[in-house]
Amino acid sequence: MTPEQRERYSRQILLKEIGEAGQEKLLAARVLIIGMGGLGAPVASYLAAAGIGQMVLSDFDVVDLSNLQRQVIHETTDVGKFKVESAAETIARLNPDVRVTTLARALEGEELRREVERADVVIDCSDNFATRFELNRVCVEMRTPLVSGGVIQFEGQVSVFDARVPDSPCYQCLYKPVAEGEGETCARIGVLAPAPGIIGSIQATEALKLLLGLPTLTGKLLLMDALNMEWRVIALPKDPGCPVCRCG
Repeated sequence: MTPEQRERYSRQILLKEIGEAGQEKLLAARVLIIGMGGLGAPVASYLAAAGIGQMVLSDFDVVDLSNLQRQVIHETTDVGKFKVESAAETIARLNPDVRVTTLARALEGEELRREVERADVVIDCSDNFATRFELNRVCVEMRTPLVSGGVIQFEGQVSVFDARVPDSPCYQCLYKPVAEGEGETCARIGVLAPAPGIIGSIQATEALKLLLGLPTLTGKLLLMDALNMEWRVIALPKDPGCPVCRCG
């Protein structure tokens, strides 16, 4: 670690659970983030600030004016740019030490497998079920831990699915596949501006703890009701009949 890095991350290094050894782990880590919208914005920002060495950003979409109410990694002047390029520019200003790979496309097939296998942690910040189920399947297959988050209106949820842990459930233990186009979306029924920021910040926290070997939400589901500002944690058991992780 350079003297500049020791100063930049000094408040984090002071934590006995991290120290210099933990910071070195973060600087050596590679994180894959799927989706650079309301959830991906705080995830990428906080991981860059915390000193993740390499981040791979995947999103096929471009910045729209309606995104700016909650996707705080983008600015008004970024409208029309690919979200991954806009996010990479913000990250470079925030922490130029972070190496960012931008993939302005949806990851599929062998490319998705390759990127998941190379990552130390995958963070699902996508906004559609097809992507969530496919990403979950590949993470189970590659035994790469997955941090999942979702948000809509005033509500949000976070969990960690870690196929390296024998009794860890996977995303499909929680939800069963649905037809394309089913399910509510923020575009249809709205979302409070700070809600994705809260959930994304928790996703970033869980990713850091995974990399540092600290306790996570594996086997638990954290639920947020921002309207009443109430939180619940419920146990999430592994489904013995799950077709994705039952043999894990």
